[in-house]
Amino acid sequence: MSRHRVEEWAVRDLTLDREDRTCPECGKRMHVRCRRSRSILTLEGPLRLSVGLVQCGDERCKHMTLYGAEQESGSAMPRWGIGWDVFCWIGQRRFSRHWSVPQIRNELRDTYDLQLSDDAIEDHIATYQNMVAARHQNPQELTTLYRDTKEIVLTIDGLQPEKGHETLYVVREVTQNRVWFAELLLSGATDEIRKLFDRAIEIADRQELKVVLWISDKQDAFVKCVADMFPGVPHRFCVNHFFRDLAKPVLALDSTAKKKMRAKIRG
Repeated sequence: MSRHRVEEWAVRDLTLDREDRTCPECGKRMHVRCRRSRSILTLEGPLRLSVGLVQCGDERCKHMTLYGAEQESGSAMPRWGIGWDVFCWIGQRRFSRHWSVPQIRNELRDTYDLQLSDDAIEDHIATYQNMVAARHQNPQELTTLYRDTKEIVLTIDGLQPEKGHETLYVVREVTQNRVWFAELLLSGATDEIRKLFDRAIEIADRQELKVVLWISDKQDAFVKCVADMFPGVPHRFCVNHFFRDLAKPVLALDSTAKKKMRAKIRG
C-alpha cells in the first residue's frame, strides 16, 4: 500500500453505505454498527472514503459478520492505497507504451502530484499483469473472442534469462494476437515440452478451434511434438529467428573482414 502526506484541503470525502441490508442468515434487516475511514490516491486527487459497516441486529442470529458497502470495490481493491484509475494508468503506460518504472514514477509526480515509490509501482505492475493473464485465460472470454473463428495459428517460443535458470515458454495465438498461456520449465526435453502442446490441444478442443499452422524456431522438441501431436499441420520457421540465423554467417564473415582490414592497415 502506497501512502504519502497530503494537504487536508485537497482531500475529497465520499460516504458509502451498503444498499443490500438483508442478513444472509436470518433475512432480517442489518443496521450500521460503525464506520471505517480509508484514504486512496486517484488521478483527480486524494480521496477519503467513509464506509458504513452493517451487521445483523438480531442477537439470536449466529451470522454476526460485518459487511461494507458494495460500492467500495468500485473505487479500489482491499488494502490498496491507489484507486482503479491510477492502477489502470500504470498498467497502460507499462505494457502499452513500455514505460520504465522511473518514467511512470516521474510522470505521476509531475502531472498528478502522486508520490509513489518504485517498489509500490512494481507491485502494482505485477498485479496488473496477473489480472490480464487471468482474463486472457478466462474460458468465457475466449469463447466470446473466437465466436466467429474456426481456424487458428499458434506460435511457441522460449526465453531463458540466464543459463541454468528456468525457461519461460509462451504459446500465442496469431489470428487474434492473444497469449494463451506461459509456463516456466527447467528442462527443454521433449517430454516436458509435450505438456505445453497438451495444454494447447485442451484449449483448442474446448473452444472447438482447428490448428492450421504452428510457428516456432524449430527446436528439436518443438519439431517432434508438432509432428506427433498435430499430424498434417504445417510447421513454419519464425521469420525473426530465420533472419537472425541467416545473419550469423554474415556477421562472422564481417568480423573476419574487419580483422584482415585492421591487420593490413596497421602493417
